[in-house]
Amino acid sequence: MADFVSNFTNRLDAKGRVSVPAPFRAALSREGYEGVYCFPSAHLPAVDAGGMALMGEIQKRVDSFTTLTPDHDFVSMALFGVSENLKLDSDGRVILPETLRTHAGITDQVTFVGQGYKFQMWNPERFAEHRAEALKRALAVLSAPPQTPPTGSAQS
Repeated sequence: MADFVSNFTNRLDAKGRVSVPAPFRAALSREGYEGVYCFPSAHLPAVDAGGMALMGEIQKRVDSFTTLTPDHDFVSMALFGVSENLKLDSDGRVILPETLRTHAGITDQVTFVGQGYKFQMWNPERFAEHRAEALKRALAVLSAPPQTPPTGSAQS
């Protein structure tokens, strides 16, 4: 089920607090997660965030590596060791740590972007640029003709 949909831009206050959009808080609550799990995106200038569904996807990824190996330890550290578990206050706000703000270039506003099982937090200007590129790429992928599998017949 795609719980995190749409996008919202909210202001960051002087203490680094930002209100998580109400639909996203409701999705986290449905998952039974009391907070927001966040980490710097490995491939974008954004913060990946979510609840139990995101944690499940991360655990599946980590579990795909043999434990006690360098690859497992690197992936585990990148997905768990640099993450934050942000607590929601009574007004639905979280304090966004400086490390996450710096990674995403977030200063005074945060754009929350739903991605189904997770959401991302972006600098609004960076998101506008990324969104244009993402829409262009998605249109190309979605409008490409379906690929047919090879028939397996050999030519003589």
